[in-house]
Amino acid sequence: MKRVAIGAHLRAEDVEPLAAAVPAGELFVSAIEIADDQPLGDRELLLRAASVRAALLERATFVAIRYGYTFATPIEARHLERWKRLLEANRGNVEMTLKVAALSPRPRPDRNAFTSGAAYIRALHATTQAANADPRFRAEVERLIVPHALQHRWIHRDEKSLELAALIARDHLDAVRTAGEELRRTCVEVPFLLSGPWPLEVFADADHE
Repeated sequence: MKRVAIGAHLRAEDVEPLAAAVPAGELFVSAIEIADDQPLGDRELLLRAASVRAALLERATFVAIRYGYTFATPIEARHLERWKRLLEANRGNVEMTLKVAALSPRPRPDRNAFTSGAAYIRALHATTQAANADPRFRAEVERLIVPHALQHRWIHRDEKSLELAALIARDHLDAVRTAGEELRRTCVEVPFLLSGPWPLEVFADADHE
């Protein structure tokens, strides 16, 4: 049997018996056991991991670990130290995301039009960063959603969409959902997806610090 990681937690009791609580420095990594020959992309396993992840988040906030990590490779100490600080500071907070289509999405660059991979990556990055939402919609998001956030970040995920990631206190989740409904009424012409709560992911990413 092997184990697939779900997240990093402050306490073992936040994990057990929903999943195995594997000690990692001063933290505990939640993990589910799978057969050695079970593919990580197996649908049943993906659904099981999602179900365990949701149940764990109901207990306590944790740092999400990218799906597919197994215990064949140790987690670096620097991650554990940073995650511990994040969890201690954000035990009562979760993430929510709002995704909206770009107003005028640009086509993805054609890889064959570039002589080097580096040039293609630069062009792809420029195309992604150019994606933006309708200014009126974004202003309404800033008015309705952002005041409930402890922190927020607008993120360019791809050339077709923009995403707001917000760090929200658990006791403000209902207020955010209510604000989302008001946003639907004030911007009926703009489709968007407000989802969560999620474990710490965007706000645990060292690249965004």
